[in-house]
Amino acid sequence: MESLSFSYPAREAVASRVHVGVVGSGDLEVLLEPSPDGRAHVTVTTSVPGFGAVWKNVLDRFFSRFDGAAAIEINDFGATPGVVMLRLEQAAEALRA
Repeated sequence: MESLSFSYPAREAVASRVHVGVVGSGDLEVLLEPSPDGRAHVTVTTSVPGFGAVWKNVLDRFFSRFDGAAAIEINDFGATPGVVMLRLEQAAEALRA
């Protein structure tokens, strides 16, 4: 298992918690909650080591459109970048619901 951490600036407070996805073969879960310090923080725990640059690229793209001050925990079991983005977008949409 590999653990990665990322931090991003944020402009909007996140008011609630969100949970999307499941940890399973080729999938992942996203746990999102309000950030304590007004920034966005992401912790990734993945079963596939050596893809830190890919994770950074996907998260950079997501945070270019998402301004929420959220603490996000991602538990990955071999998801592709497309699935990662899908789950992150689902979490952001759940915040708006």
